[in-house]
Amino acid sequence: MQSKITAFFRFTPASSSSNNENDLSVWGNRQHHIINTYTRRRPNPNAGTSVPKPVTLVKNKKRSYAQFHLDFGQSDFLLRVCSTCGVKFTPGDPQDEKSHNEFHKSYTQGIQFRGWTKENVISLPSLDPGRVILFSETDPFSHRKKIEEVVRMMEIEIGSGWILHERCKVYLFVSLNRVAGCLVAEPIEKAFKVVSSSGAVPVHSAKKRGDTTRSTILQFGNAIFQREVQRKVVNVSDSEKMEGAILCDSEPTAAACGVRAIWITPSNRRKGIATQLLEAARKSFCPGLELGRSQLAFSQPTSAGKALATSYTGTGSFLAY
Repeated sequence: MQSKITAFFRFTPASSSSNNENDLSVWGNRQHHIINTYTRRRPNPNAGTSVPKPVTLVKNKKRSYAQFHLDFGQSDFLLRVCSTCGVKFTPGDPQDEKSHNEFHKSYTQGIQFRGWTKENVISLPSLDPGRVILFSETDPFSHRKKIEEVVRMMEIEIGSGWILHERCKVYLFVSLNRVAGCLVAEPIEKAFKVVSSSGAVPVHSAKKRGDTTRSTILQFGNAIFQREVQRKVVNVSDSEKMEGAILCDSEPTAAACGVRAIWITPSNRRKGIATQLLEAARKSFCPGLELGRSQLAFSQPTSAGKALATSYTGTGSFLAY
C-alpha cells in the first residue's frame, strides 16, 4: 500500500511524514490479516471398498399389444351375444373368445364325460357308438355333480329351477365322450289323456272383396308397368289359436313314470337319441316291469315335445301331467 495515500485525507507537516508512514504500515498489518482455519474430516471406513455398480438398462424386446375399439354407436360395442348358446363375450379379447368357444362346444356337442368307475348302463339295441347311463338318488356325490352340470346346460334352453329334485332318475346318452342328451323322469300316480286335435289346418291365399293390395307403377316414356301384390288370407281355426295349450280329459288315468324334461344337444338332434332315451326309461324305470309306450306321461310339453310324444306313442292322445 502506498505511503502517500494519506495526502488525500489530511494535510500533515513534512516533519511528521515518517511517523505517519510507520503508523499506516502498522494499521495495515493489524487490520487486514485474514486467518482461515481448516479441520480434517473423519476418515470413511468404507472408502475404497465399495465400487459403484454400473447402471444397466434392461430393454424388453417383447411388445405388448392392446385391443382398441372404435365406438360408432354400434349396439355390440363391448359385448356380443352368441345366437346359438346365448353367451355374451367381447370380440377381440383372446381369453373371452376362448371361454366362449369352450362353452359353445359343450352346448352344441355336449359336456365332456370320461365315464364313471361304476355305471348303470341300460342295454338297448342299435346304440353304437353311444350308451345310456342311469343315475339315481343312491349314486355317489361325484356322479351328482356331473348331473347338475348337465342340468345347468339344459336350463339355458328350457328354463331353470324346476328340472331336478331328489326323487328323479336321470338318463344320460353318452357318445364320443360327451353327453349328447338327457332325460329326467319322476314317479307319478296319475296323468290325463290329451284330447287329440283335428288334422292340420290348410293355409291358402285367395283374393276376396275388401282385401287391400299394393300396386307399383313404373313408367318409361309411353310404356307403363304395373305390379300388384296380393295379401295372403289365412284361415285360423280355434285349435291353431290354442297351439300352446293342451286340452285333456277330466278323468285321470293311472300312471307310474312321468317324463319331466328331455333335452338333446343342438348338433345331435334328429338322430333318434330322444327315442333311445324314452326306450331306456320305459324299460328300466320300474324295476322288474316294462312299461308300454302309451304308459309314459309327459309334463307340459312344448310344440316340439308334443311332436315327439305323438311320434313315439303313435297317437295324439298321449298322457300328460
